[in-house]
Amino acid sequence: MLTDRIALRQRLDKATDHVETPVAVVDLAAFDDNAERLTARAAGKPIRVASKSVRCRALLERVLARPGWRGVMAYTLPEALWLVRSGVTDDVLVAYPTADRAALRELAADPAPAAAVTLMVDHPAHLDLIDQVVPPAGRLDLRLCLDFDASWRPAGPLHVGVRRSPVHSAVQAGAMARMIADREGFRLVGLMSYEAHIAGVGDNPPGQALRGRLIRLMQSRAYPELLKRRAAAVRAVREHADLEFVNGGGTGSVAATSADPSVTEVAAGSGLYGPALFDAYRSWRPAPAAFFALSVVRRPAPRIATVLGGGWIASGTAEKSRLPVPYLPEGLRFKSDEGAGEVQTPLLGTPAEQLRPGDRVWFRHAKAGELCEHVNELQLVDGETATPALTYRGEGRAFL
Repeated sequence: MLTDRIALRQRLDKATDHVETPVAVVDLAAFDDNAERLTARAAGKPIRVASKSVRCRALLERVLARPGWRGVMAYTLPEALWLVRSGVTDDVLVAYPTADRAALRELAADPAPAAAVTLMVDHPAHLDLIDQVVPPAGRLDLRLCLDFDASWRPAGPLHVGVRRSPVHSAVQAGAMARMIADREGFRLVGLMSYEAHIAGVGDNPPGQALRGRLIRLMQSRAYPELLKRRAAAVRAVREHADLEFVNGGGTGSVAATSADPSVTEVAAGSGLYGPALFDAYRSWRPAPAAFFALSVVRRPAPRIATVLGGGWIASGTAEKSRLPVPYLPEGLRFKSDEGAGEVQTPLLGTPAEQLRPGDRVWFRHAKAGELCEHVNELQLVDGETATPALTYRGEGRAFL
């Protein structure tokens, strides 16, 4: 509601008045509420927090202190080592295969992270690389997770979903598990299958009713197929490995994935911040919790207010959905021939008439953790006060 937006703007302005723009904030009340709602949607299964969607140690520690949240899904091995050594967690799944030789040497030589970190593999070449860097005779056993492809292949060459693992069938999963079991220095402890075409695709894109219907049709066909295939893959892998966990899902499919009997834990991260892309989901919309503010510096016309900066574009396909969303005051929009600029961004709309140089415009990033790549600190807002917390960037941690 408009009154809620006005109150939020006033509260964010007051809490961060002492901080120069650009300023990024996380509203702790909304963050905690999103965490609680995700826990409820997981229906008793633990949630592994996806760190790439948070990228702030203080907030990772905050959510891991809550019931229902356990372990971190990191995106690089150096990040996983840092999370363990800094005491954030003793359970890290690296979500992507690593080719970082220095980090592999560190992992293999240190018992604490070797017992806490699980590496992702989906091809024998990953095992060969690890053996080349740290031969099995001279290292601790390394924990592995098999990345099982969750994409939908309804007919012939048709492929729906992201291109991740080449392991798509239960037979392939079993063969890979058998190969790992036969090799010295490895222990297969987990299986992951991320259904990106379900968890990561909004089924109700604004202004695209036909596309939304097609997405919902695709998801209604793809998910039952994945349930059967994933269950078969888990059975095949368990013939060769004592699995500690089977991970699936993401914020957009927590409830559906938790209902899969073959899955023992789900992953989520973006839902804690509630970025703009999740406005396109029907099943559940997290409360917006993360924002950034830019200062008005120009008034080139009566209904145009120009802010400094603004080109904080999200990764993915180059389309409008990757732009940040002008959020407060409500009713602002980008100029169609300029968009979100690197140095300046003109904003149109009736609210621009009231904005003056020095006023702030609050935006929502399209994605979650990528916001933290632009700032050294997040201001954690509790009521009308703010406390700074370092982002990965602020801690000098460049993990990508």
